[in-house]
Amino acid sequence: MNKTIIHSKHEIIPCERCGAAIECKANAYTKCQCSAVQLTINEVQYIAELHDGCLCAKCLFELQQEYREEMGI
Repeated sequence: MNKTIIHSKHEIIPCERCGAAIECKANAYTKCQCSAVQLTINEVQYIAELHDGCLCAKCLFELQQEYREEMGI
C-alpha cells in the first residue's frame, strides 16, 4: 500500500472547526492560507469568541458570511 507523505517545513495541524489538515505558517503569516480571507476587526472578534485555534480559509470565509448575515450586512 502506497502512502503519500507530505513534507513541509511548517507544522500541519487540523482546522479547529472542520478538521481539515492545514499548513500553519504563523511565522510567515502573509504566506499562510488564512490570510486569504480579509476580516474586519468585528469579524475577528466574532470568530475569536467561537474558536481559539487555527481555522482553514474555507471555515474563516464561512464564519465571515455567518457574521455578515447575522449583522444584516
